[in-house]
Parts: sequence; C-alpha cells; structure tokens
Amino acid sequence: MSEYSLEGVLIKSALLVLEDGTQFHGRAIGATGSAVGEVVFNTSMTGYQEILTDPSYSRQIVTLTYPHIGNVGTNEADEESSQVHAQGLVIRDLPLIASNFRNTEDLSSYLKRHNIVAIADIDTRKLTRLLREKGAQNGCIIAGDSPDAKLALEK
Repeated sequence: MSEYSLEGVLIKSALLVLEDGTQFHGRAIGATGSAVGEVVFNTSMTGYQEILTDPSYSRQIVTLTYPHIGNVGTNEADEESSQVHAQGLVIRDLPLIASNFRNTEDLSSYLKRHNIVAIADIDTRKLTRLLREKGAQNGCIIAGDSPDAKLALEK
C-alpha cells in the first residue's frame, strides 16, 4: 500500500534505494518526487536545519543518526544559508509535534516548502553501518503514490 491514513492525516510511502540495491521502505515526510545523490550520514544530536542549509552537503542525501529529528521545528535564525543545499533527508523518527519557543514551521512543512524529498521510519543505524562498511554510495529517495525500486535504482 502506497499511502494510508493516521487519524485523518494522509501518509505517503517512500523508498530509499542504494546503488548496491539495498532498499529501505518508510514514509514520505517532505516533497513528493525523487532525490538522487551521495548518501552520507551525520551523527549530530542537534542542528538539523543548519545541516540541511550547509553548502557542503550540496548534492548529498543526508542521513541523521539521532533518532528524533524535527522536535524543535525550524526558524530562520538557524539557517546557514538562504537555501537548502542537501538533496534529500533520511531520518528515523519525525515527532508529531514541534515544540520550541523559536519554532516557526514544523520540519515536514519546511521540507515541502523547499521541495526536499525526505524519508522517515527507517533504521538509520543499519544504513549508517552499511555506509561505514561498504563506503560511499549513491542513492535515490522516491516519495509519493507508488515508489518503485527498479526506477530508483535506474536513477
């Protein structure tokens, strides 16, 4: 099933496929579409907005290993530049509520506004171990109605 409802909220499926064929199924939390780039990881516990807007992550799909990303929302003061440079985002868990006095927009809305494809609900520890053992790999996130592994691998 490519989408389902959770208390009235429509949830779309997403798929991350690495160039070696490894697949991670999750849920879409950003824009619908696809993102292709080198899959990298960052072990920071905070600063996800700074990471996304850091030009050094250009053309990369960033995996954040800390399990709860998005719990403080987003705000302009935490941006490293005027645009999101990361090609895509991979996280374990997106909290339902962003709570911080500086919060102006939840992470999912921020990603959609910046047209960033992102996936949640995957085992980021497993993905990080795989990247450490096998080295850098390109990957593709497909988010939307019918994520297709074959199509993702071709991209």
